[in-house]
Amino acid sequence: MEVPDYYDVVSVKLMKVLDTVGLTEKIRWKRIEMWTQYEELLTIICSKDNVISHIFGSQAEATTTSGLRSDIDIVFHFIADTVIADMQSWKPGSRTFLMIMDDITPPGYVKLQQVYNDIPFPIYNLQTDRLMLNRTGRSCIPSNITNNMLGIDAEYHGPAVTLKDGPYGIDLCDIVVALQSHSWPYTASEWITRHREHNWPSPETIVSIQQSGIFVVPVGHTQSPERHLEWRISFSYGEKILVWQFNSTQYKCWLVLKMINKYFIKKMFGEKVLTSYHWKTCMFYMIETTPSVLWQPQNALSCIDLCLMKMCTWVEDCNCPNYFIPAENMFQDKVNGPVQRKLANMLHDLLKQKGRYLTMIPFDGIGQKLNIACQSSITHIKYEMKEITKNMSSVIDMIFAGMHTVWFNILRDGFQIISLLFKRKHPYAARQDIYTMHQRFYCSNLGSHLASNCLKQQTIDKEGLDVAYEFLLLGSASDVASGKLKLATFFLLQNNIILAECILQDIEENYTFLVLNVAVEKIKELTILRILNENISTTDVVRYYSAFPVPYLPSEMYCTPRALISEMFRSTGSHHVSLNLDKDYWQSWAVVDPKFYLYFLQHQCYHQQNKITHKMVALSNMIWVIRHEQLQYKDTALNLLAYCLKEDGLLVQSYAVLSRSMKLKNHHNAAKWQIARLVNAAFRWLGGRH
Repeated sequence: MEVPDYYDVVSVKLMKVLDTVGLTEKIRWKRIEMWTQYEELLTIICSKDNVISHIFGSQAEATTTSGLRSDIDIVFHFIADTVIADMQSWKPGSRTFLMIMDDITPPGYVKLQQVYNDIPFPIYNLQTDRLMLNRTGRSCIPSNITNNMLGIDAEYHGPAVTLKDGPYGIDLCDIVVALQSHSWPYTASEWITRHREHNWPSPETIVSIQQSGIFVVPVGHTQSPERHLEWRISFSYGEKILVWQFNSTQYKCWLVLKMINKYFIKKMFGEKVLTSYHWKTCMFYMIETTPSVLWQPQNALSCIDLCLMKMCTWVEDCNCPNYFIPAENMFQDKVNGPVQRKLANMLHDLLKQKGRYLTMIPFDGIGQKLNIACQSSITHIKYEMKEITKNMSSVIDMIFAGMHTVWFNILRDGFQIISLLFKRKHPYAARQDIYTMHQRFYCSNLGSHLASNCLKQQTIDKEGLDVAYEFLLLGSASDVASGKLKLATFFLLQNNIILAECILQDIEENYTFLVLNVAVEKIKELTILRILNENISTTDVVRYYSAFPVPYLPSEMYCTPRALISEMFRSTGSHHVSLNLDKDYWQSWAVVDPKFYLYFLQHQCYHQQNKITHKMVALSNMIWVIRHEQLQYKDTALNLLAYCLKEDGLLVQSYAVLSRSMKLKNHHNAAKWQIARLVNAAFRWLGGRH
């Protein structure tokens, strides 16, 4: 695997950023100790009911953050019930169940045949309200028998019931009633004897896990004919021990993989395709098969990439082997068909980003913090900037000269508020805020310009695109939407639809649009005092409470959606006479309101994927914004809407929208170009009919 030069530097910075959100070794073990004590307390409280409790999952492993908001997994089992793997473990007097695996029992599952209390012999051909017969006449306990054991009136999801108000002060938890066995199942015997070149886990840990035993959880395989009699083997206790064995780098890489899954994959595919358990399994296999010296802070990005590659291979093969029972395919019924292809494409796209996707992760502000930590590294990119940025000095001059005019022409009310905030601060702090804000907007423009230069060439400059992407990432923190919309456009024009969709969904979820959508006086009352009282920085006000229009210069033409390019030529011929070129040269820019542009880009994504329903939703959102929002560039919005209607074959509706645009703004309107194309398309259609 080719490792980029910046990996070691960014890896170390990522580890330090994760420390700032409570993932240090000291805090990790404090949290583990706290939940271990809580588990002991819970067991003492439940002992009067002959129940033992166990706490598993992210909280018990300390593999979560406040941003991930993981719940708590509690397993209850009754002391009186015993599960054995063979009759040699039988003891008289207790209620005992024998694990059996016949020829139709899937790997990772067992049936539980009841054994007589007084003789070591399993029960056959006895059917009661608690026992059912399998196809060979064995008297087995059904897996739905635990549903009401706790007396909880709630909806069950598989073997678990989710409670928002859990027992003994726990806020949110998943509760499972299971049976425990101290006998190691035969189907997992390979794990005990497996050859391990790198001595992980250690022989002592293997013995400890084997002695801790397993649970059998009341849920059957979805495709099994005797699903109602099957119980899944759970190695939760052993998994907790293994996670506790992670070193600091392994621990943090595991957290990052969970964040990647929750932000990129879960958002796109839902909760049941790839779960954190799949990634935990991936971590176990990778740590077992790689040398321990690899898992060092400077190699963190390489380790994350290795895990992504492993998962990508599993997805392509449609097979995720259980760590303890490799014959069990945990992708069965989950990853296949179109889902498998799209998921493989997403994982490949993430790998192509060479770690840059980490700056998009929103949980606990990790992406933003990493972005800021790595800003200084942009100057150390190995590529020759002179070749990439030739002829860019004039563009930089245009941006710096024009941004003042554009900001005050385009942003108006928003910057009145910002200037008010600046006046309340120390002059030096105000200058620093202004510098930071300008820097972010310039990065977006420069990145888009660089990308345009690369994309217009016959042979695309991959190295140049990497540098452009770096600038676009830096500019994505400009405000709520503008910089991110340019980044999404960058991905969309390279047919990287999945990452474009992720960014657009993130914008939609976090869209506040307070500054530019409300009158200045109202903002003074509702926003400024609260911001000052909470001591939020001015740059944070812009980042979280404002959404600026998205401008494209002519130099960014090849990194601009096709429908927007015509907006750069809205003023031609005689129209130039009416332009004051000193003040109105920005008329050659394409500028679009952010909320409308968000839905336009969503429509383009869904159009390329042929998602008809999603596309219609995006189209209706575009229409709603035009009708109900106070758009600064309503003519541009109407022209883009007409473009989408024409794409969908709705020529008459498209012409009606363009006519409305021309009535709204008769001069300097790019609608005339679209009308000409529309008329041409109509004549061609008529000619085809004759």
